[in-house]
Parts: sequence; structure tokens; C-alpha cells
Amino acid sequence: MEKENDINRGRSNKGGGIAENILAFLDASVTKDTQDANDDRIAFLEAIFAASIVPESGFPPTNKMSEAVFQILRLGKSLELIMASFQLLNELDKRYPRVYLSNSSSSASLDLVVVKEAWLPFVLGLGTNDSEREAAHKKSGATLDSSAFHLLIQDLAAVAGEEKFQALDTKSLGSMLLFQYLVNVLEADILPRNSVYEETMNWALLRESLLNVLLGSRKLNYKGLVRDCLTIICGLCQIQSAFSNDKMCSENYVAKPSDRCDTAVAISLPEIGQNTCIAMQKLLILIMELDISKKKADMKGLTTRADGVRTPLLEIILDELTYNKGLLSPFLQVFNEPKWKLDIILQYFWKYIAKPSIRTRRSTDFVDDETFNGALKCFLNGTSTKGIIKRIGIKEIQLLLAHGYKAQLLLLSEQCPAEAISDSKEDVRGNSLVEISKNMISAFNSLRRTDECMEISSYVKEAVFTAATLLSKKS
Repeated sequence: MEKENDINRGRSNKGGGIAENILAFLDASVTKDTQDANDDRIAFLEAIFAASIVPESGFPPTNKMSEAVFQILRLGKSLELIMASFQLLNELDKRYPRVYLSNSSSSASLDLVVVKEAWLPFVLGLGTNDSEREAAHKKSGATLDSSAFHLLIQDLAAVAGEEKFQALDTKSLGSMLLFQYLVNVLEADILPRNSVYEETMNWALLRESLLNVLLGSRKLNYKGLVRDCLTIICGLCQIQSAFSNDKMCSENYVAKPSDRCDTAVAISLPEIGQNTCIAMQKLLILIMELDISKKKADMKGLTTRADGVRTPLLEIILDELTYNKGLLSPFLQVFNEPKWKLDIILQYFWKYIAKPSIRTRRSTDFVDDETFNGALKCFLNGTSTKGIIKRIGIKEIQLLLAHGYKAQLLLLSEQCPAEAISDSKEDVRGNSLVEISKNMISAFNSLRRTDECMEISSYVKEAVFTAATLLSKKS
């Protein structure tokens, strides 16, 4: 059950008073980029940290202070300011969550607590009118609406594009850190809501989540947003590869960082770029999980016409990977959450091939085998293999099988570590590691017989070698 928290979050202690005094100077020099102005901003961030984070009985900053910290993150010109404001905002959100679960005194269930007076980096229509949202949007460095969020994604997509490779600078890193922070806010808002939703099936809790409101905005081009997200997650992988001389993401990527690239940027980019990829994966997973929750609510008649209709993210990702096959390899390399990765791979296969059938134990009827093992069995027949190669492509099939196999290994080890290395248990015999590894080898043998000139990348070789090694240990 949701309840409001009436705690006053806007009171400061002695350190907060110092911060308020410095804030007055910041208001007068919001656009200045002088050393004195930057020193004032650093002092302001340090005062907020001393007042709200250091003491156990600290107080949250006022909404105006929080907005000023966020403004420094958005408009900061130095890496020091950007990093300090980014870290402070995350620390404040951990210390003073806006949405959290609380033990109920009357029952064993958890209550959802929403601090509605808390400051938010988004202005999405929750309790605000159009004029207030427009004023906030126009204010330099202030909170973002859905269109401003999409503009941020578009900027990152441009940075991740090869044509912008040599233009990486402090502003680019600032945009990456801003995106990471916003994803953290979206995640912290929706995870507690989803926990209560799973118990109560109260769709209103997720309907009011920041993520759902953001995606449902008429100002947002949803499919365009997803395409930009895929460009970012794949492009950053390639840029990181060029800076670190690591060819794991793209064996054919040849661009190198310019000699004119800022040293601090070059040093910071690998970590910040990797964390941005992680944040992007997190955002995609949050949206796909929200799609599933909405589908459950819709099946139970809990949604209304006001909830609108949105194409499931998984379908859009599949379409993009299908029609732009150049995205497939970097996407699979970066996207490493095994459950969703395997689901994407299987859905990719089933777009082109018919699902094989298996007989259930409790019935003589046959049902579709939608597992990864079922996909592997499609390659046991030479005629079937030829048809799949024609529809999907030999290179793409290798990538899908190699990444799918490794994702399946991770899932088996997480779900049943003892059974993952033994097929002696009846409950896991159909999808045991041994059978999957055997079918993996058979699938690649079939591909080799069908296309004798088939080239195999190092990543695919590693997956096949892993399967062969596991089989040899069990023989």
C-alpha cells in the first residue's frame, strides 16, 4: 500500500547554512566560468556533503540546493566539478531516497513510501501544470522534461557515432555522467514500486513511476529514442576499444583517438564510457521489465485507455538488430545480462525459423521447444541448416549461437549450480549442460559441412572450445 511521507526534507543544519550563503553567490554567477566562480561551486558542494552526508543525523538539502547541484552537473565546464556533483547527487539519493519500502506495523507486508515533496531531476507532469513544466524546461540547467531527456540521448548518440569520434571532450563526459545519474533515479523510483506491484498487482504504482510517465509522454519519439539507445551502446563499445587498444568489441574497428584529444578525457573515457554502457543496459532492462508488468496488468483488465499503447521494447530491438546487422555484434558483446540476452537471441531465431516440437512427460502431445537447446536442434539437419543460413546469414548465426551458449551457461550455473555440471537429474535432463554442449558442437559441424569456407571469429572459437572442453570432461 502506498503512503506519503510527511517528513520535512528541506531543513538544514550549520553546514547547510554555509551552503545557503554560497548558493547566493552561485545564483549571481550561474553562467560565469572563472576560477573564483568554480572555487565557489566546489565550496558549495563540499558544504552540502558536510551537512547532509558526513553526520549520521544530517539533513537533506533544500530543493533549491539540490537543483543547484544538478545545475553544476549539467553546466559544469571542468571535469572536477562534473565528477564532484555527480558523486554528491548519487550519495544524496542513497541517503535520502525518494521512494522506498517500509515495514508495516499492522502487517508483515512492506509499504511503499513516496516522498512527494522531494526534489526530482525530471519535470514530467506529476503534480505540476503545463506552465510550471514549461518554465522549468526553459530555465538553464534546471530539471528535464521528456523532450530534454531525448535530446540528451541524441547528443550521446552523436558522440558515439564514428563521425564525432575526434570531438570527445569534457562536455561529452558530462553528458555521459548526467545520463548515468538520471538512469539511477529512474531505477531507484521503479524498483520499490515493482516489488509492491508483484505482491498486490496494483498497476497504479507502476503507472505513476517516473519511467512510465517519461515513456508515455507525447513529446517523446519512443522508437527514435530506442534507436539512439542502441547507437550509444554499440558506438561507445567501439570508442572504448579504440582508446584502450582492446579489439574485443569490434575486430574491424580502426579509428584511433586524436593527438588533440584532452589527456584527462582520454584517461577518464574508458571507465565513464563503460559505466554509460552499463547504465544504458540497465535502462533497456527496466523498460522491458515494465513492458512485462504492463502486459500482466492488461491481461487482468487493470489498465485503461489512458495507459496508451506502446510497442514492447524487445520487438523494437529485434527489428533494429534484424535490419541493421552491423549492430548485432557490438550489441551482443556489450549487453551481458544473461536472461534478457538469451531471450533476445531466441526471439531473433524464432523470427526466421519454426520452433521445433518436443513431447511433454505428462502428455503425448507435442509443444514448441522454445529453449536454446531447441534452437540448436534446428541445425542438426543439413537441409534445415541451409535454409537458416539463407535467411539469417552465416556470420550472424555464429554470433547468436556463441553468445547464446555463454548466456545459457551463466543461467544454468545461477539457477542450479550442481545440476549445471551434471545431467543425472531428471528435472534438468532436457536442457542439461552436457546435452546443450553436444548440440552446440553438432550445430557448428553442420554449419561447417554446409559452408566449407566459413570463417570463425576468436569469440566464436572460444565458445566452441568451451563446449568441447566441457564434453571431454564428462566423457
